[in-house]
Amino acid sequence: MQTLTRHQPIPVHPFEPDEATGSNLFNIARSAGGLPYEENLLLPHRKAYYMLVFVKHSRGRHWVDATPYERQDNALYFTAPSQILVKEAATPFWGTRLEFTDEFLALQQNAALRELPLIQNPHRGHELRLTAADEALVEELLAKIEAEHRRPGEWQHRMLTAYLTVLLTYLSRLYTEQFTGAEPSADQRLLKAYRAKVEECFRELHAVGAYAALFHISAGHLSEVVKAQSGKPAIKHLHERLVLEAKRLLLYTPLSLKELAFDLGFAEASYFNRFFKRETGVTPAEYRATIRKMYQ
Repeated sequence: MQTLTRHQPIPVHPFEPDEATGSNLFNIARSAGGLPYEENLLLPHRKAYYMLVFVKHSRGRHWVDATPYERQDNALYFTAPSQILVKEAATPFWGTRLEFTDEFLALQQNAALRELPLIQNPHRGHELRLTAADEALVEELLAKIEAEHRRPGEWQHRMLTAYLTVLLTYLSRLYTEQFTGAEPSADQRLLKAYRAKVEECFRELHAVGAYAALFHISAGHLSEVVKAQSGKPAIKHLHERLVLEAKRLLLYTPLSLKELAFDLGFAEASYFNRFFKRETGVTPAEYRATIRKMYQ
């Protein structure tokens, strides 16, 4: 296993659009003895997306948040964007890899998935052991998801959401059965509480200090804990939530940019425009035109 140099930041691997469909939100792929497709997996890194890997057969060891895992056959491994990953060696893999972004979870029909235990991951888990019955159901659902993903059309997103909801709900039940031990640490509880408050108050409160005041702690302490636990500054969590809501409204509502900015707590539409472009690289109007064209 390689390590980073003292001044080398932990890299974040971006979501790679699916070559077959062009989707930049969701991807699923099977492997029959292939090697990992990403470069630099042997260096510590984070992924900018959620990943579920059903391992039919593989050998080797990898690390997640400083915990080593010997890969097991007929197991499912899951990671969230905040976790630090590293492999000790590139080894052949038989199974299925499923990836999706935070933006995918923010889509209106997928919003409930965000609250599932597997996604919230309060115990910072990574591995689920599967019985023969579990394995059969997981393989069947992954096959249905893969088939639907390759079948574009009016009903594709609803079908993907339906199958994915069953899969993640089933895995969440396994999660609650297999992770019943150690309670989350105080810092992990603070991160969860901060995320919950952001979800509740992101329209009204746009400063980290305002959230720190709710917890009766300093903004510096809140920022330090959130970054240590998630890999992202506290303000980044807040900005990402604002962007996700803005993208929802741009896609699903006819609100004008001025109305949308006001709904999200911005005093001026021009400030919202600058904020959105800084965070996404495109203006709200450009995003609305592109995303509506994609989902027609």
